[in-house]
Amino acid sequence: MTFVYPAIFHKEDGTYWVEFPDLKGCYTYGSTIPETMEAAQESLGAYLLTLLERGEDLAAPSDISGLHPEDGFVSLVSCKVDQYRDTRAVKKTLTIPAWLNDRATAMGVNFSQALQESLLAKIQL
Repeated sequence: MTFVYPAIFHKEDGTYWVEFPDLKGCYTYGSTIPETMEAAQESLGAYLLTLLERGEDLAAPSDISGLHPEDGFVSLVSCKVDQYRDTRAVKKTLTIPAWLNDRATAMGVNFSQALQESLLAKIQL
């Protein structure tokens, strides 16, 4: 499920910080705009998921045209809370060639981590 909320981005001492006017206590920061936007998406997702898991009501997003900060700018931030749900581990059985297993084992490869990284790269394309 995708949510979209307005955020106010502020620049202070060469870095950025973000507040969500509809979500009390939801703040984050970053060094650059792209980094700050990514942090804002993660912060928003974690904040909303926490409210949803507690069974609390979500505030309705404000109309972005009604926000006029004195210092900073307003942008919409979206997030998909489903990516933060259910992080329990699931056991999988898989088959790989013996030579690959031997080489990876000799190199100390963490198979679970390698599979997770590969799957994340694949689904984020």
